[in-house]
Amino acid sequence: MMDRCDKIKQILVADFSPQSIEVVDQSHLHVGHAGAQSGGGHFDLTIVTERFKNQNQVVRHRMIYTSLNDMMPAEIHALSIKALTPDEL
Repeated sequence: MMDRCDKIKQILVADFSPQSIEVVDQSHLHVGHAGAQSGGGHFDLTIVTERFKNQNQVVRHRMIYTSLNDMMPAEIHALSIKALTPDEL
């Protein structure tokens, strides 16, 4: 079975062709939280891609959530997102 971080990366790489991507599983910090009890994980995502050019943060986040929709809420309970263009580094 594929690790959830790897699965998130695989989906986002296919959809956004990012210059860089980092997914960190922070679920261990949320043990006892309602989302953790249902099996959904907590993740930090940093993604850099040209696809975000001329898009505000709300649109960028919506794009990501649309891509990961099939993983929510069963596999992803919470997702902290840093979505940047290469020019914003």
